[in-house]
Amino acid sequence: MNDDTHDQRAEWLAKADILTEALPYMRKHAGKVIVVKYGGHAMGDDALSHAFARDVVLLKQVGLNPVVVHGGGPQIGSMLERLAIESEFVDGLRVTDAATVEIVEMVLSGRINKGIVAAITAAGGRAVGLSGKDGGLIQARKLTRLRKDPDSNIERILDLGFVGEPTRVDPHVLEIFTQSDFIPVIAPIGLGEDGETYNINADTAAGAVAVATQATRLLLLTDVAGVLDKNGSLIKEMSVNDAHARMADGTLTGGMIPKVETCIQAIEGGVSGAVIVDGRALHATLLEIFTAHGSGTMIRGND
Repeated sequence: MNDDTHDQRAEWLAKADILTEALPYMRKHAGKVIVVKYGGHAMGDDALSHAFARDVVLLKQVGLNPVVVHGGGPQIGSMLERLAIESEFVDGLRVTDAATVEIVEMVLSGRINKGIVAAITAAGGRAVGLSGKDGGLIQARKLTRLRKDPDSNIERILDLGFVGEPTRVDPHVLEIFTQSDFIPVIAPIGLGEDGETYNINADTAAGAVAVATQATRLLLLTDVAGVLDKNGSLIKEMSVNDAHARMADGTLTGGMIPKVETCIQAIEGGVSGAVIVDGRALHATLLEIFTAHGSGTMIRGND
């Protein structure tokens, strides 16, 4: 056996070992819903986008039921800039007036949503693009936030315009797809009681979808390795109590806090596990679902 043949055989055996390692996890999650929030750098990088689409198709092919909820902040910002519409952020949320919400819906439900559907289709899957409006999938209400005035110390209600939060997700709409060979791809747009259109944070929408479908996993793909401790090291696993404690002691700061809060709400709503995953890592979704070591930071219920 020459060196080339020996190297090739070793490569084949390594791939076989990977499949063998994945088998128990395929059986564990067979038939279960996996909700993946897709966004950030992973969405903007062509190689990562194609890899993500293949990974989602693989999940469906081996018997899991992936549901993709996507964001699109940078793409929305780019379109607003092109149209000379000014945009303001408050506590990480885009203030969304009537003109802005039309652009948000156009970008999320149009270009981005259909681009993800096309990528999954090109990878051999069958995807259907939805927004929260379709079939009354995501009902929403206006999101209210309080902010304390630093001078008067009086709390005031912030008006974020057409920024919403889910009040109900109809799981029956998604059952049509999860019980078939279709993969739903959801734009985080909600429908108000009086027909208003609401822009919903994609992490929040994904968490609500995970609770409604009683998903076995909620994966939030983001642009960091996961939750880091005060020394900058990755925290691989936290209970809900641990997460609350780390928020209280200042370990968690900035944009990580609402992500962890979304994970906690999902766990308390019946989701088996919620994971903050580095979407910049190739095949991060597969590594989390099908390996013992996982990927990112897992948040689970208290023992």
